[in-house]
Amino acid sequence: QVQMVESGGGLVQAAGPLRLSCTVSGLRLDESAMGWFRQAPGNDSEGAACIKWSGDSTYYSDSVKGRFTISRDNANNTLYLQMKNLKPEDTALYYCAAGFVWRNGMRVEDYAYWGQGTQVTVSS
Repeated sequence: QVQMVESGGGLVQAAGPLRLSCTVSGLRLDESAMGWFRQAPGNDSEGAACIKWSGDSTYYSDSVKGRFTISRDNANNTLYLQMKNLKPEDTALYYCAAGFVWRNGMRVEDYAYWGQGTQVTVSS
């Protein structure tokens, strides 16, 4: 059984940093495409960042490129999202997800397993 648990969300001031973690069990990070999605109230889910099973490819949406960094610790089966220079528009529920499709971009339907989400709120 695959379980994915996010942590690290919270309230942060604009321009501040925050690091999200996703602890995974039942699945190896180096055998999956791992991604971070986010969803703000009233909006569709947006794929923010993902990393390929090989670890040699990453993707970032235009809205987070240059500010967010996705990484993983295979030994501890943990996925990270380092966020800096946060903006109020980054406020959302952030989900980690695992899948087995790699493309230039992120689609919800490509990801088979999901965490419950962690809330990030950026104050102006």
